[in-house]
Amino acid sequence: MQKEILFAELRYKAVRSSGAGGQHVNKVATKIQLVFDVADSMAFTDDEKTRLMAKLESRLTKEGVLLLSCGESRSQLKNKEIVTTRFLSLIQQAMQVEKERKATRIPHAAVKKRIQNKRFQAQKKESRRKPGME
Repeated sequence: MQKEILFAELRYKAVRSSGAGGQHVNKVATKIQLVFDVADSMAFTDDEKTRLMAKLESRLTKEGVLLLSCGESRSQLKNKEIVTTRFLSLIQQAMQVEKERKATRIPHAAVKKRIQNKRFQAQKKESRRKPGME
């Protein structure tokens, strides 16, 4: 991943925020939308692109474009910083290769302990029964 190229490929768009805020919301575009085209990116190799496409599948459009938005703050600059940090953390999480799980056996002591506990519970319940029910 080449960060210089990645930052150059990011596109930001300022739009009006929704919700309460009175006249300020109606006239100032503080909400930031980040647009990143994963399919046409030059910052990633083909293997990295396929990994990103697979992991971020639910967040991508049909064209392979990632859209993120932030309207938390009244400041356009602060929203831009927030959405950029979200984007970077999302990309870093998607780029991590998960370790392959090694199948292990259940330890003999754990099986023995579970069976002893089961017997103990059964005896406890048995002792609570009224005599002569069988």
